[in-house]
Amino acid sequence: MPLPASDTSTFHRLFAGLLWSIVIMLAILAIGTAGYRMIGGEKYSLLDCFYMTFITIATIGYGEIVDLSEHPGGRVFTMFIALGGIAVMTYLTSIVTAFLVEGHISEALWRRSMEKRIHKLDNHYIICGIGRVGRNVAHELDATKRIYVVIDEDMNAINTQLEKHPNQMFIHGDGSDDDILQKAHIETARGVFAVTGDDSKNLMISLTAKQLNPAARVVARCHEIRNSEKLRKAGADAIVSPDFTGGLRIASAMIRPHVVTFLDQMLKSDENLRVEEVIVPAGFDEKPLAELLLPDRNHIMLALRDNEKWVFNPEEQHPLRAGMTLVIMATPEGRRAVESALGWV
Repeated sequence: MPLPASDTSTFHRLFAGLLWSIVIMLAILAIGTAGYRMIGGEKYSLLDCFYMTFITIATIGYGEIVDLSEHPGGRVFTMFIALGGIAVMTYLTSIVTAFLVEGHISEALWRRSMEKRIHKLDNHYIICGIGRVGRNVAHELDATKRIYVVIDEDMNAINTQLEKHPNQMFIHGDGSDDDILQKAHIETARGVFAVTGDDSKNLMISLTAKQLNPAARVVARCHEIRNSEKLRKAGADAIVSPDFTGGLRIASAMIRPHVVTFLDQMLKSDENLRVEEVIVPAGFDEKPLAELLLPDRNHIMLALRDNEKWVFNPEEQHPLRAGMTLVIMATPEGRRAVESALGWV
């Protein structure tokens, strides 16, 4: 469900107020029950004492369940219980009303469910910046059925994404902040896209992501080519300049149109056919390529990369070892079949 463009800080303040008011109310009920038991003695049960506290706070006014006619101190105690309880009850009612009026209850449940889903993620991707470039990255991840989380400081940008993807997992915040990346489960992420419109912000995202998870691959967007070396030193594994890449794409459309048409067709096909790469995981027992048992032939093996050596159109008896990279043409289902055969979970 798309979330309203509400202030996240307001939501957290209301939610914290709700929790604290409930805790204080329970504390007042406990103190009142114990106090009336001490004042009235054992002839009154705990239920009687609790009921006395409850009707005092709720201002029901059924009379003194616990007789305080000979206990002036007890009546003073009752006044304090009433003042504290009524104040908390009033505040609690206002908080609940605010949640109901502004739709925060359903939003809170949705957010809680989303946070639980994010916490369970493994080998996912994180997109920092969901502007025009970020939305295209998200589209490609959706097309190839990869799991990802979106991070952005601009709630309007997130809401734009939610309009087309209501179940989008997201975090509203600064992608260069340690806590925000940890909320996105950076520790188990496979990769991070630093694709905000600010080179300096992308640099900080790259640096922070690599510090929190050195194994994660970081791809950064860079407007100014002169900043690319700084991004690389900050930890970015790959740097893409949309202006530079766009220029190459325009030139390729002129001098090699059929190649470009072929690649475009792959990106636009209904079957989501892609040239994919799959790494042979650590602990894989060496075996010939022919023994890689696959349930369906929904992929084509194009090449192998062994360290720095490329093997194109490998033979069936070519050995497979941990650390090799397979380059295949496949649908998302074909890619997952290969990953499963190699032992990826």
